Amino acid sequence: MAEINLTQLLPYGDTTNDGAVQLSFTLPVEPSAKAREAATQIVRNWGFFDVKIAHMSQIGIGYSFFVVMARSDKSIDYTRVEAPQLNLEKRDYKEIDKSILKDVKRPIRLVGACTGFDAHTVGLDAILNMKGFDGDIGLERYKGFKVVNMGSQIPTEELIDRAVKENADAILLSKVVSQKDIHIHDMRDLITKLKKRGLENRFLLVVGGPRVTHKLALELGYDAGFTIGSRPSDVANFLYEKMLAKLDKSPQNDKETKKSGKRKD
Repeated sequence: MAEINLTQLLPYGDTTNDGAVQLSFTLPVEPSAKAREAATQIVRNWGFFDVKIAHMSQIGIGYSFFVVMARSDKSIDYTRVEAPQLNLEKRDYKEIDKSILKDVKRPIRLVGACTGFDAHTVGLDAILNMKGFDGDIGLERYKGFKVVNMGSQIPTEELIDRAVKENADAILLSKVVSQKDIHIHDMRDLITKLKKRGLENRFLLVVGGPRVTHKLALELGYDAGFTIGSRPSDVANFLYEKMLAKLDKSPQNDKETKKSGKRKD
């Protein structure tokens, strides 16, 4: 196996450092030899070489879909890449439940919804519903959480009103639809409306979705962002640790207290 130079990181296709990539896109023209050549030239103009059209098909009147194989010699220095990520202690359902009831001494109140025109609750339900996701049970089944799942297409103001009514500790926003960056618009809308009502610091704010990253969530004013592959226990772990921090009862503080024999008031 070829040695990996992380200061000149390239995509991997058939062999290490070959720069091979696969692209897919749509052009607003009918499939034809001219359309195929146009797609090839577009990819070359992007700086790729060894361009091959692997697939061309019609996806509606006047539109062509392409899958393209190509190569790039543009690398990055991986050692200089920075990206925030959640570093949480891994706990299972029973451990989280026991820890919440022991340390927080009451269930964590959570209200979740898909706002705006987003009608896809698959992510929201995967985290909140009892059945959970991939063998990881949902937060509704935890004794340590009191969950309200408002469902889809909820106006932002209604989500805030319900969170206030439930005296919620946290709000979970789920965004699946992302055309024209509507997910970012809706994420900002929640932050804006909370600020207008003086509630920007009232709740822990968590957001999840296929095009959500922890970095994006932090940039928009959320406490955490969860993306594809996140489990209910990941969200539960995060909320538990944040509640401990708010109560100034983090596991580290508890360890220091036991060592010193002093109570941290």
